[in-house]
Amino acid sequence: MISVVVPAFNEEEVIEAFFKELIKYLPRIDKNYEIIFVDDGSKDNTLNILKEIKEKDKNVRIFSFRKNLGKSEALTTGFRKAKGDYVLTIDADLQDRPDQIENLIKKSKEGWDLVSGWRKNRKDSFAKNISSKFFNFISSFFWGLKVNDLNCGLKLYKAEAAKSLNLYGGMHRFIPLLLFHEGFSVTEVPVVHDKRKLGKSKYSFSKVFTEIPDMFTMLFLSRYSKRPLHFFAPIGGILFAAGAIILAYLTALRLQGYTIGQRPLLFLGMLLVISGLQVIFTGFLADLILHKSSKDEDDSFLLKYSSE
Repeated sequence: MISVVVPAFNEEEVIEAFFKELIKYLPRIDKNYEIIFVDDGSKDNTLNILKEIKEKDKNVRIFSFRKNLGKSEALTTGFRKAKGDYVLTIDADLQDRPDQIENLIKKSKEGWDLVSGWRKNRKDSFAKNISSKFFNFISSFFWGLKVNDLNCGLKLYKAEAAKSLNLYGGMHRFIPLLLFHEGFSVTEVPVVHDKRKLGKSKYSFSKVFTEIPDMFTMLFLSRYSKRPLHFFAPIGGILFAAGAIILAYLTALRLQGYTIGQRPLLFLGMLLVISGLQVIFTGFLADLILHKSSKDEDDSFLLKYSSE
């Protein structure tokens, strides 16, 4: 069985046309299917149109948020509700074409946990294309995952991989990285991408400035979530060392008879030393909290006997 998860936000102009296009190809791929629409708090007529679609097709399921929470939350809801052995995600804007799904299915049969679409000839704005190239380069540089298109909406997952994801904020943009970090196999295949003909894009160039913090969050979670002291200690150590060098220099001057009490360099040295110690102890406390919570989550070592 295949579950198709479709996040939708204010797509009243295109949602019905999208469904008709999707239903042309889906039964050919797997007669046992379900389509999960997740309405992300649409303010237009999207939800009512989806209800009409559901009345015509028993394989359609609808979940609707009271307010707009974001694509990450919509996808996570769809993943949790999916019943299929495979989970397919596709956007409702008809830019990712349903006739490309078979390409992902064929690749998945080779054993991949995630097959992501690669919009090789992407029909999007200049801002979208530039930001995409930037983040694809960063992913390759920091994580060693060489993909050409991190954020293509057309993806095919094994159920285990999809249900392992707990997305929030802008984390949906980095799904291949999240799964790759967790040990799942990730690949991509070229897919045809069309210009948006109906509805309006929800992307603006200002979103680039929210994607950058998300990228740093990804970097921290993937490399240091289990060992935060390894992240904070080098930063704190550099600040402390710089401050210590400055104070040592000023101490040498004072021993030579110079006045240092009014020098700005003295205050800078003190600030660096204090800041360095604070950063180090922040990492130390984070390590203690993480260690304690890990022991609370897994207390099996306390058990003398268990029948499980």
